[in-house]
Amino acid sequence: MKALAVQFRSFNGCSRLLMIQQFTINTAFYMLMPYLAVHLADGLGLAAWVVGLVLGVRNFAQQGMFLVGGTLADRLGYKPVIVTGLVLRTAGFGLLGFVSSLPALVVASAATGFAGALFNPAVRAYLAQEAGERRVEAFAAFNVFYQAGMFVGPLAGLALLAADFRLVCSVAALLFLALTVIQLRMLPARTGTSRPEPGSVLADWRTVVANRPFLLFALAMIGSYVLSFQVYLALPLQAHRVAPDRGDAVTTALFAVSAAVAVVGQLKITAWARARWSSQRAIVYGIALMGTAFLPPLIDTGTGIRTSGPAAWAVALAPLFAAVVLLGLGTAMVYPFEMDTVVSLAGGRLVATHYGLYNTVAGLGITLGNLTTGAVWDTADRLGRPELTWWVLAATGAFCAGCVALLARSGRLAASPEPKLTAVAS
Repeated sequence: MKALAVQFRSFNGCSRLLMIQQFTINTAFYMLMPYLAVHLADGLGLAAWVVGLVLGVRNFAQQGMFLVGGTLADRLGYKPVIVTGLVLRTAGFGLLGFVSSLPALVVASAATGFAGALFNPAVRAYLAQEAGERRVEAFAAFNVFYQAGMFVGPLAGLALLAADFRLVCSVAALLFLALTVIQLRMLPARTGTSRPEPGSVLADWRTVVANRPFLLFALAMIGSYVLSFQVYLALPLQAHRVAPDRGDAVTTALFAVSAAVAVVGQLKITAWARARWSSQRAIVYGIALMGTAFLPPLIDTGTGIRTSGPAAWAVALAPLFAAVVLLGLGTAMVYPFEMDTVVSLAGGRLVATHYGLYNTVAGLGITLGNLTTGAVWDTADRLGRPELTWWVLAATGAFCAGCVALLARSGRLAASPEPKLTAVAS
């Protein structure tokens, strides 16, 4: 933690504020969202399809609108888009705790999702600009705060849930309200180093889509997002398969370990990788490590712990926790270099729009990847070959790493010239 404090203080005030903001955003978000489905189903007595609709609206409003959020950030400036997103998230979270009709829930859910589509690309573009040549270091520190919020949020939400779900929503909304006030007062107004050319938004989008190296990189990285998301899908399913009576407890422990790996190891992993490899090679090796993470579960693909006692539990769960640790290490290695590469391929122009499209591609990839993973899981179960799921995921990592390696070898991931202009206040 001392290294994190030193690294944190080495950045300017804007960067530090953005890191603290991301910790607060994730704390508030994960304080509420893991428990929303249960509230809708059990607390409000809604049908399963209605619960799915409400959650789906949030996901679509965020993943589907990232490009819009990034475009607005480039055209209007980062601060107003960040603040607008925080206001929407405040209203959305506040509503979720106090409304019960379907239209109101859909509106609240849509506001919550669109809020993320607004501030996520803007925050990353803002941080990239403020960090300058220290982008990799800045994104490494940023990810520590990001993961720490994911760790603290569910624990805080669980404690508040003992009182009332409305209290969870109220506290989460208040955190976003406090962030809104702080950003209004303390966050300097910034635009990108290169403002969009006069013209239509469609022209901006055509410019980004025509950036072939960037688009190929975004497509090649889809597999890494599918793999990282398995901490929410395949690994919890395996936890319930191995320990049917304690699957939820094991899943919670898996989340905690995943976050702890990033919080404790991110800065050291980034410094170690940067001293040895180029950004592209670090991404390739990190994705390969993510794919390797799905080999330990092959050690035991049976169902359930067959004997009692601590030793039996340790042996049965060791492959799962090994998978989570390796996945966390690989993700931590990839993330800061990945974020830096997006800016490099953008050439410092329309950075938020590039991030927006990148996030949209990743979101669509996760959706399709989850459907495929679920289908493979069910098929493997029917065939009595549960190991097939892990082989498919490991192969996905190898394929994704190979694609990025080919792009790097062809020179397509070489940095584009960036504007030498200083930041322009909006």
